[in-house]
Amino acid sequence: MEHIEYPAEGYSKKRSASQQEKKHRKPAAVLSISTVPLIMTLGNSMLIPVLPVIEKQLGISNLQSSLIITVYSVVPILLIPIAGYLSDRLGRKMVMIPSLIISGIGGLLAGWASWKMSNPYYMILIGRMLQGVGASGAFPIVLPLVGDLFRQEEEVSATLGVIETSNTLGKVLSPILGALLAGWIWFMPFFSFPLFCLVSIFLLLLFVKSPKREEENKESIREFIQKVKEIFQREGRWLYAVFAIGTILMFVLFGFQFYLSSILEDQFHTVGIMKGFLLAIPLAALCFASFLTGKYIKGNKKTMKWITTIGLVVTAISLCMILFSDRLWYILAIFVICGIGIGAGLPCMDAMITSSIEKEERGTITSIYSAMRFAGVAAGPPVSSILMKNSEFVMFFILAFLCLVSAFFSMKAIKPNS
Repeated sequence: MEHIEYPAEGYSKKRSASQQEKKHRKPAAVLSISTVPLIMTLGNSMLIPVLPVIEKQLGISNLQSSLIITVYSVVPILLIPIAGYLSDRLGRKMVMIPSLIISGIGGLLAGWASWKMSNPYYMILIGRMLQGVGASGAFPIVLPLVGDLFRQEEEVSATLGVIETSNTLGKVLSPILGALLAGWIWFMPFFSFPLFCLVSIFLLLLFVKSPKREEENKESIREFIQKVKEIFQREGRWLYAVFAIGTILMFVLFGFQFYLSSILEDQFHTVGIMKGFLLAIPLAALCFASFLTGKYIKGNKKTMKWITTIGLVVTAISLCMILFSDRLWYILAIFVICGIGIGAGLPCMDAMITSSIEKEERGTITSIYSAMRFAGVAAGPPVSSILMKNSEFVMFFILAFLCLVSAFFSMKAIKPNS
C-alpha cells in the first residue's frame, strides 16, 4: 500500500507548487497584457500635438493632417470583428502577436518615408493604415484574453480596470511624449512605435500563456454567424445598450479632448509641452477613476450598472456647466469631472460584456464592442469641429444629451441578475 500514499502526496505537492507558480505569474501576465492598450493608444494620440509640426514639414493642410489620425481609427472599425472571429478559432496570441508586428512595420514605413522621401505624405498614410490593421487584432483581443485567463468575476473586473487604466494612461502620456519626441526630430514618434511594439511582443511571449483549447472548433462561418445572431436575439437588449454606451463615451471623450486642444492654442496661446501637460490633467483623472472602479466593482453587475449610470449623469451635468465661465482653471476643472464620469463607466462596460459572454463567442462579441468604440473615437473630433464652428452651446448640449441617453440605456436596458 505504500506505493499508493506517497505518490499521491508527491502529486499534491507538485500541484500546489504549480498553483503557486501560476499565482506568481498573474501580475506579470496582467502587466504584459496592459502594454497592448497602452501602446495602441500611444500609436494614435501621440501624434495629436505633433500635427502642426507635420503640417509645416510636409506643407499640407489641416484636413490632410487630420487624415493621419483618422485612417488609424477607421480601418479597425471594419477589421476588428474579423480579428475577433479569428481569435476565437486560432487563439488570442496567434492573432495579437502578428498584429503587433504589422503595427510596428506600419510605424517603420511612416518613419522611413518621413526621413527619406521628398513627398512622403501618401506613404505615411499607407503606414498609418498598416498600424490601424495591426490595432484591429491587438487591443480588441485583450478583453476576451482576460476573460480566458481569469475564472473569477472579481479577478476579471479588477484586471479589466487595470486594462482600461492602461489605455487611459496612454492618453495621459501621449501629448507629453509626442511633444518631447517631435522636439528632438519631428518624425521620431513614428520610429518610436515599433520599439514599443517589440517590448509588448517580448512580454506577451514571456509571461502570457493562453489556456489550452479543449477541442478544435470546426464551425463554418455560416454556423458561427447564426450562433452570433442567436446571441443577439437572446442577449440583444443589454448588448445593444452596452455597445451604445461605449460608443458615446468615446465620442464624448475625444470630442472634449479636441475642443480643449483647440482652445488651448486659439484662446490661451498654449503650445508644446505645456499644452501636453494641460491636456493630460483631465485624462489623468479619467485614468485614476478607471483604476478605482475596476478595484471596486468586483464582478457585481448591479454595481457596474449603477456606477455607469451615475458617471454618465455626472458627465452630462458637468458638460452643461462648461459655458458658465471662460477661465482656464474652470474649464480644466469641468473636464476633470467629465474624465471621472467617463473613467467610471468604461471599465464597467468592459467587465460586463466580457464576463457575460461564453468563451467560444467572447472574442467576436467583444471585438464588435471595440469596433463601436473606435467608431466613437473616429467621429468625436470631426463632429466636434463642425459643431464648434456653429455654436459651442449646441456642441455641449448635444454631448450632454448623448450622456443622458446613455444613462437611460443603462437604467432601462441593462438588467443584471447579480
